[in-house]
Amino acid sequence: MYRTMLKSKIHRARVTKTLLYYEGSITIDVKLLEAADILPGEKVEILNLNNGSRLETYAIKAESGSGEICLNGPSARFACEGDEIIILAYALISDAEAGRVKPKIIHVDASNKIKA
Repeated sequence: MYRTMLKSKIHRARVTKTLLYYEGSITIDVKLLEAADILPGEKVEILNLNNGSRLETYAIKAESGSGEICLNGPSARFACEGDEIIILAYALISDAEAGRVKPKIIHVDASNKIKA
């Protein structure tokens, strides 16, 4: 048996912009992607703390150190600039290994910089 377990979390990031007329996805500062072990193209779930919405899309990388968090395409309808979001990624883990999974949880400040 396999379980879907939390692998990565970027906690309380702020949306820096939205681009409705774009293919789709969420653009995330590559420093945050690397710290959270999320790959470009990986499926992510986004939870909006301001309006309670949840959505799934895929990650694409933004310039390193930019602090960019941009919802693109239809995802742009789920948030406004300044909204706080949680970005989650999951992995299928064997039942035997599920109890040993330790997710990478990244906390960021109001500028989407990693907190020490």
